[in-house]
Amino acid sequence: MKHYDVIILGAGAAGLMCAATAAQRGRRVLVLERANKIGKKILMSGGGRCNFTNYSVESENYISSNPHFCKSALNRYSQWDFIALVDKHRINTEERKHGQLFCVGSAKEILAMLVAECEEAGIEIQSGCETRAIQGLTSSDKNGSRYSVTVDGFDDVAGLTEVQCSSLVVATGALSIPSLGGSGFGYEIATQFDLPLTERHAGLVPLMFTSSTKAICERLSGLALEVEVSCNGQSFTENLLFTHRGLSGPVILQISNYWYPGDSIEINLLPNLDAIDWLLQAKQQQGKIRLNTLLNKQLAKSLVNELERLWWSNLAEQPLAQFSDQQLTGIGGQLNSWCLKPSASEGYRTAEVTLGGIDTDSISSKTMEAKTQKGLYFIGEVLDVSGHLGGFNFQWAWSSGYTAGTFV
Repeated sequence: MKHYDVIILGAGAAGLMCAATAAQRGRRVLVLERANKIGKKILMSGGGRCNFTNYSVESENYISSNPHFCKSALNRYSQWDFIALVDKHRINTEERKHGQLFCVGSAKEILAMLVAECEEAGIEIQSGCETRAIQGLTSSDKNGSRYSVTVDGFDDVAGLTEVQCSSLVVATGALSIPSLGGSGFGYEIATQFDLPLTERHAGLVPLMFTSSTKAICERLSGLALEVEVSCNGQSFTENLLFTHRGLSGPVILQISNYWYPGDSIEINLLPNLDAIDWLLQAKQQQGKIRLNTLLNKQLAKSLVNELERLWWSNLAEQPLAQFSDQQLTGIGGQLNSWCLKPSASEGYRTAEVTLGGIDTDSISSKTMEAKTQKGLYFIGEVLDVSGHLGGFNFQWAWSSGYTAGTFV
């Protein structure tokens, strides 16, 4: 029987940060990872460059049933603290738009930094270990430990091994991208100890369409342009990407956090123009030009051709002067508010986050410990805290991991 001060389930961003923080306080730490390699999501993030945080991190960048829950951890360990750690390890970084920070080289540098911090603190990390059972120990048999964890594949030994700890940290991630180890195991642990869950669904995910809209997306596949997209009172301006399944790109990933099945989205194809005024002025000043030719100055020709088929095919050969003001007003309104109804999202297979999770009302925002279960902590994506695109989910991993590591 092996006894540890802390056992952490999951060697992702939150788990490794928690491990390093706890071990630097002198705690004996074991990290168990079910995948064959640690930090898979770190390595694939940001196109392999890891958007590890953002210069501007506020609670408004997060979605949760309790929007105040994340504040304490974000204040305890801020983006500036993580940037200082990155600087300490001499990792070259670059700022992209909206304050996003990436590695100049590779995401491997962020993982190597976390591993170095863990190794320096003497942490034991075991990958390829499947947790089979967790048991809360009673006061009569715990021998200083509160939890027993039964593991398959511990120390590369076939069969089951039991390890014990006084603090158990669940950093298992969530349902997004199961190919990188995403699962609902953390929710099962929460349910075992009677902690409530909120409704979960895929977030930061492309949207799909059927019938004629899908056909348009297929024909425009690969085309990207900056637009404003709105849904349920939220709006974002960023790049949109047409794909053979529907719509993707940063602006669609952002708005997907606020989209629910049955909702429509509104796309402003000309976010810097009042299209109605522009078209009516053009009619007066450039009456001989065709609408297709005029729009080609603002939008890709392939997109304009698709819009022409949709909105003014019967006037395609006519000059602007032969359009009525009412017709141009209608087309301008659609250019600034193209209403589309997605059939579904691509789901957890490609979602970058899982919205919802363990209800934060059952967790201490100061320590990440379950309020009704001494020594049981939850950090990272498994909680009902999800960030916008732009480094905010990694910052939540660092902040929540550090916070738990300070108290375990």
